[in-house]
Amino acid sequence: MKTHFIAIGGSAMHNLAIALKDKGYQVTGSDDAIFEPSKSRLEKKGILPQEMGWFPEKITQDIDAVILGMHAHQDNPELARAKELGLKIYSYPEFLYEQSKNKTRVVIAGSHGKTTITSMILHVLNFHQKDVDFMVGAQLEGFDCMVKLTQDNDFMVLEGDEYLSSPIDLRSKFLLYQPNIALMSGIAWDHINVFKTFDDYIDQFRKFVASITAGGVLVYNEEDPEVVKVVENAENYFRKIPYKTPEYEINNGKVYLKTEMGDVPLSVFGAHNLLNLEGARHICRQLGIMDEDFYEAIMSFKGASKRLEKVEREDKGILYKDFAHAPSKVKAAVKAFAEQFKNDKKYGFLELHTYSSLNPAFLEQYDHAMDGLEEAIVFYSEDALKIKRIEPISPEFIKEKFKNEKLRVFTNAEDLHAYWNTLDKTNGVYLMMSSGNFGGLDLTK
Repeated sequence: MKTHFIAIGGSAMHNLAIALKDKGYQVTGSDDAIFEPSKSRLEKKGILPQEMGWFPEKITQDIDAVILGMHAHQDNPELARAKELGLKIYSYPEFLYEQSKNKTRVVIAGSHGKTTITSMILHVLNFHQKDVDFMVGAQLEGFDCMVKLTQDNDFMVLEGDEYLSSPIDLRSKFLLYQPNIALMSGIAWDHINVFKTFDDYIDQFRKFVASITAGGVLVYNEEDPEVVKVVENAENYFRKIPYKTPEYEINNGKVYLKTEMGDVPLSVFGAHNLLNLEGARHICRQLGIMDEDFYEAIMSFKGASKRLEKVEREDKGILYKDFAHAPSKVKAAVKAFAEQFKNDKKYGFLELHTYSSLNPAFLEQYDHAMDGLEEAIVFYSEDALKIKRIEPISPEFIKEKFKNEKLRVFTNAEDLHAYWNTLDKTNGVYLMMSSGNFGGLDLTK
């Protein structure tokens, strides 16, 4: 099969391209910019475009599938050529469904926790050498690629994102998967540049639940009132399996899960991670993994990449980084950190980096998000505001919305880095929350 990727360099897109190459497909692609690690990984597989840019002449009649990434625009010249030739154009999720339509599809959805839950499931299955196809949004220990596609596997585990499918397909990605088995971890308004009201955002999850195949299964977080409302109001038939935070305790900085089989030591911490673990356990049950086998495997799970991930520093200081940017994710990460290190001085750094997190109307959601930290720091770039065409935001406005008068606010990277360099990283513990990089801050030094 001959496939061509428009915007091959994206985090998700390049992994799919590699998976198809590994499956034996003929893969080509284009992009106007490709960064690391995508560049090296594509080059290693021999599918890195020789030059950057869009080349309509690459689009030929013999291409079986054109896969369109979100990075491309509607007026992309390669897309125009594909339409002109009448080629089949897929969004990323649409093509994944095409590859898995004859398999049992397991879709993990939710505003937060979905990457970690998917990662936990795959870790357990890999530990017990149970082979499945998958797509996950983070690099996992023991896995070379974030996407795996085969002819023979019976199951496909998919991280279900509610964001848009492609520039020409404005449906939420997870609406294309039609799950046989699904999980919903929580609902907290996100992507406000696309979903202008909370109800519009919730409606994506209503549609997701409605897309579960007849007689399917939904594992859901019964502690989230919005999730419960969506599940209770669903009109289609499926089996409902609720889950909640399990019992646990912290002894000498180590988290122990309380189970009928005794205390299970874990390598992750935080109530939200324990809740994620419980959801993963119920999904693994549906895949034939007994609880005893689940607990045996989950003890060695160290977390998904950039989800409360420990950074090894040269000075041996204690520092964790987290992808947290949405308010619910920030609050969960801070709460977990405060609980785990209650006897230490806690520093928390948050970079407001995404369109949503920099939107003044959305900043209300961050109220008390940094409570529980002795030192709370928020950084956002005034240049980023200009690029995103957002009106200037004052540090006072940030403090007001966070409801934290002691909050330190930095608006340029140089000042942030100067403050960072004054801190003794071996004194206290540090939580760094961002989907960016704090203006190029090296967290290892």
